[in-house]
This record gives sequence, structure tokens and C-alpha cells, in this order.
Amino acid sequence: MIDAVTIWEVKVQLGELCKQQRQRYKISQEDLAQELGLSRYTIQKFENGKNATLDTVLKIANHFNLLKKLYQALKDMENTNDINSLY
Repeated sequence: MIDAVTIWEVKVQLGELCKQQRQRYKISQEDLAQELGLSRYTIQKFENGKNATLDTVLKIANHFNLLKKLYQALKDMENTNDINSLY
């Protein structure tokens, strides 16, 4: 059986991670948006699992010092040669 994960589930998880990190550092959506050159509405939508563009994901990951971990996770997956394509 395939353990499927949907794009929507990943977007929601990314939004939740952003919200947790933002609250951990006690910054508002407006403050985060200004620091990243985005609108508060973009941060709000992102935290609600919407509008998760790659650029936004990477800006947020970089802001919270998560970019290196994300990159390493991708490299680890690449190195395991255990990537199964559906195409």
C-alpha cells in the first residue's frame, strides 16, 4: 500500500511550522512580512496552507535558519537512491 501524502497536507504542515516559529520568536505576521519583503496577507495565507510558493517557502525557511536542514534532507533523500517516481 502506498502511504500517500497530499500537496495540501504539506502546505498545511509548512504553514503550521511557520506559525510556530513566528510565535516562538514573538513576531507578528506584519513584522515577518516586512522582513521578507512580502505582504502580511501572504504570510496569513501561507500559515493557513495556501499560497505556498517555492519562493515563499525558501524565504521563510531561510529566515528561521531552517534552510540548511531542508537542503540536507533533500540531499539525504537523493543519496539514498530510494526515490520512487510515479512518472
